[in-house]
Amino acid sequence: MPHPQTPLTRILYNLIWLLVLPLAGLRLLWRGTAEKGYREAMKERLGLFTNVPQQPTIWIHAVSVGETRAAQPLIAALQKAVPGTRILLTQTTATGRATARNLYGDEVTLAWLPWDLPWTQRAFLARWQPAFGILLETELWPNLLAACRQTGVPVALLNARMSERSARGYARIAWLTRPMLESLQVIAAQTAADAARLRDLGAPRVAVCGNLKFDVAIPHAQRELGASWRAALGGRRVVLLASTREGEEEVLLSALDSTLPAEVLIALVPRHPQRFNEVAAQVLQRGLSMVRRSQQGVPGPNARVWLGDSMGEMFAWYAMADVAVIGGSWLPLGGQNLIEACAMACPVVVGPHTFNFTQATEDAIAAGAAVRAADAGAMAVCVARLIDDDAGRGAMSAAALAFAAQHGGATGRCMTLLRPLLVRVTGTQTAPLSAP
Repeated sequence: MPHPQTPLTRILYNLIWLLVLPLAGLRLLWRGTAEKGYREAMKERLGLFTNVPQQPTIWIHAVSVGETRAAQPLIAALQKAVPGTRILLTQTTATGRATARNLYGDEVTLAWLPWDLPWTQRAFLARWQPAFGILLETELWPNLLAACRQTGVPVALLNARMSERSARGYARIAWLTRPMLESLQVIAAQTAADAARLRDLGAPRVAVCGNLKFDVAIPHAQRELGASWRAALGGRRVVLLASTREGEEEVLLSALDSTLPAEVLIALVPRHPQRFNEVAAQVLQRGLSMVRRSQQGVPGPNARVWLGDSMGEMFAWYAMADVAVIGGSWLPLGGQNLIEACAMACPVVVGPHTFNFTQATEDAIAAGAAVRAADAGAMAVCVARLIDDDAGRGAMSAAALAFAAQHGGATGRCMTLLRPLLVRVTGTQTAPLSAP
């Protein structure tokens, strides 16, 4: 039985939300000035949805871009197992919503997950009436899970990760954390370490299923696009700065520009689209010649930087690059996903801060698919060495492919865990449960 939250803790949490609600609304309006997607269907944040045709529904919450991409193999498996069932995909970020549109089109229904107030979450569940819900990674909200308990909607947490840093934070609010974890029907952790931390926090039902991101299908069009870029560059070497975060671009560009020969092209793809113009200004301020993906074709020989300011083309960038430097890992931000780079056979260099992807990063390094550099200067030296070492890059590429293939299969394991919940949709024990 779930551990009931005491009225005092729930009241305290809700009072905090009520205090910050006006600020949340203002922040949403402010973010909408840079990303218009945030102004779309804003009333859904308050649990106000238009009329929804009633049909069997499986609800998946994928907060942003990474979770939305990770959901791809799971959604495909669910559509195969329960054809005709509506897949409701909720998010909280505009980039996640845009990614979902690019990936799924009309195959899924999109909605915002409301802010975590009791009445907004009850309204959300009443309107959509999901047979069950799936939260991806570590997206836990007390009122959401309380409303699911009260309305009898079981919830699974899949692809769950829990870093040491996050575990310490959750432990400090154990009065909220434990009831949430105890209310979950099942948890599928990415690694044994994630599972152990979740159990220490009070989760009673945890299995280790691996990382769904290893099962993501690579679009053929993306492979072709990257290959066409590479052909157009005529053999020019390319270093990719992938998913960089604020504060990283300047130091990484400085290190690479002073170390690499002028003929090496630096492709730069910031993590967040609202920063594209800001990063472009930084590049020009450094006096570097730049071409923007959104405005021009493949750079000519005199361009030093190619700015990836378009959406949904990350696989193509990896297909083109000789070496990928993974962003988010050069400041204490936790790193970004390197699995996509490995799946595209692209050698990887990561920085010292990868606590959000600890196991995947350590496994990739152990497999020979990635190397770690202590700082931007060491990264530039490492990249320069790899650029001149065709055999070394070839060995890393082969290791990256083997690493990605070895760690697949999380989708099938998650589908097996979902078997009791799928019965709520099919009414039978015979639904196929394997990934497509």
